Amino acid sequence: MLKIRLYKIGKRNAPTYRIVVKECKSKRGGKYVESIGFYNPDIVNGFSYDKEKFNGWVKKGAKPTDAVIKMIQGKYEFKKYEPK
Repeated sequence: MLKIRLYKIGKRNAPTYRIVVKECKSKRGGKYVESIGFYNPDIVNGFSYDKEKFNGWVKKGAKPTDAVIKMIQGKYEFKKYEPK
């Protein structure tokens, strides 16, 4: 089963993400099938994805995660981790 999800790259306190298609059982940092976009929380308009590739993978049966769906709808808010 394929998922469209975020793939973390970047430094420890400056994460950036790729939006990728990968097997649901593979590790977070493991191999992916195809990269279809990116997300950088430090930039105001830091979200971009290829709509044609996204729709093509959804038609093939890939399921987007909740975070990816919220990003596409424009409702996603990045919450930086702050230890208590």
